Amino acid sequence: MNLERLRKRVRQYLDQQQYQSALFWADKVASLSHEEPQDVYWLAQCLYLTAQYHRAAHALRSRKLDKLYEACRYLAARCHYAAKEHQQALDILDMEEPINKRLFEKYLKDESGLKDPSSDWEMSQSSIKSSICLLRGKIYDALDNRTLATYSYKEALKLDVYCFEAFDLLTSHHMLTAQEGLESQVKELLESLPLSKLCTEEQELLRFLFENKLKKYNKPSETVIPESVDGLQENLDVVVSLAERHYYNCDFKMCYKLTSAVMEKDPFHANCLPVHIGTLVELNKANELFYLSHKLVDLYPSNPVSWFAVGCYYLMVGQNEHARRYLSKATTLEKTYGPAWIAYGHSFAVESEHDQAMAAYFTAAQLMKGCHLPMLYIGLEYGLTNNSKLAERFFGQALSIAPEDPFVIHEVGVVAFQNGEWKTAEKWFLDALEKIKAIGNEVTVDKWEPLLNNLGHVCRKLKKYAEALDYHRQALVLIPQNASTYSAIGYIHSLMGNFENAVDYFHTALGLRRDDTFSVTMLGHCIEMYIGDSEAYIGKIMVALVGMCSVF
Repeated sequence: MNLERLRKRVRQYLDQQQYQSALFWADKVASLSHEEPQDVYWLAQCLYLTAQYHRAAHALRSRKLDKLYEACRYLAARCHYAAKEHQQALDILDMEEPINKRLFEKYLKDESGLKDPSSDWEMSQSSIKSSICLLRGKIYDALDNRTLATYSYKEALKLDVYCFEAFDLLTSHHMLTAQEGLESQVKELLESLPLSKLCTEEQELLRFLFENKLKKYNKPSETVIPESVDGLQENLDVVVSLAERHYYNCDFKMCYKLTSAVMEKDPFHANCLPVHIGTLVELNKANELFYLSHKLVDLYPSNPVSWFAVGCYYLMVGQNEHARRYLSKATTLEKTYGPAWIAYGHSFAVESEHDQAMAAYFTAAQLMKGCHLPMLYIGLEYGLTNNSKLAERFFGQALSIAPEDPFVIHEVGVVAFQNGEWKTAEKWFLDALEKIKAIGNEVTVDKWEPLLNNLGHVCRKLKKYAEALDYHRQALVLIPQNASTYSAIGYIHSLMGNFENAVDYFHTALGLRRDDTFSVTMLGHCIEMYIGDSEAYIGKIMVALVGMCSVF
């Protein structure tokens, strides 16, 4: 019997995804060869591919092949991992090295049947050890041991620099961080990889691809493709990395343009979907997100990104209870899915449920140590509960990761404003405004309206009334029907002695929000001063409004 022909038949059926046929013939080959290790290994492979995990593990372990061969040990552990028996999988990986290693190596040389170059048995030691480290990292991840998971992924990458899965798990789960900042961790990781063993072109290729994915906070203009890898400009993964840089640099319009182009070419690009969904939320494109989320749920109901999209849609339309239900489903499918935890926190934050919001944000912070967003939102919640010290601390951490983010810079300015440091606050607000203008667009997105209003407030505190009025008017362009902006303008006019204008603005503010106590009080004082002694006005209202100025 020519067993080699049957072995090739098994490989052929595996290549054609005819796993049942492959399993049938692998079983027969194993019997005909009197259970040679390589044939039992392929039988276990076929059992694994047909989701018969316990049978596959038993086929290897009952013959003690997991104690003799690295490849069998890895496959047996992978079977238990697939069956969600994480501790058993870890026990197999952590047992001693194969006891007959020298005998095994001699066996490889002596047996002609094991010299097929495509055979997993002749896999390099570094490659199989990398796979074991990768699997160990996944198991630690499943056991919520993020520290050991991170270490295992790094070890897998050092043993095999082409092991993208280990690299992707490190970056997509935001595991890279350090007290001294993200940039140092990126540099440290790249320097730890044995790239010097590769040829120059391969070094340039890997360094470009890794840096492009790691340095998501760098400016998009800093993306430089080496000549040796020319042709990757249109590669979808490279375009998604560029879009992510635009996203973290708050250029949501350009990010949307890039992600839309990617989605047109590959409608369900896995790396693009979270960025595209986040951009749709930022640009308030509810209809587009509704259509996308329905397609995702229909096609990929077991993928957390599908339910994340649904949850984000309900969050946008103000149905927070529904949003929480679907975001919880996303975190149930993958409990380490950080974006869903952030959105889950938002669903509580908009209802001023600060404790629940912070609990979700802290969970996200544990899962996304290399991302500044959880720190930013935790700081916001502390600020809203008047805990400025803790707010300042978390904003500082966010700023160390994303020093160019205008949202973070703005919030640092808010803390300075609350502490009465008007000059410092003005500096931070102006810095944030410059960062927004540097994006390449004018300030036309309504989410920057609070920044313009806060600039108006701090200029008023510094008695720069003309500048304050200008900033408040710019804020009105973004959100025309904001009662607080009208009352702020009216207040500045009253301080300048323009009582007639002040009365008009306070009337407009009360037309938009009738229960505005500040506007009611100020309107009464302005009318009194407009028809009476204007010179006594300033002293009179300053006494009356000592406790009200904190509104601004």
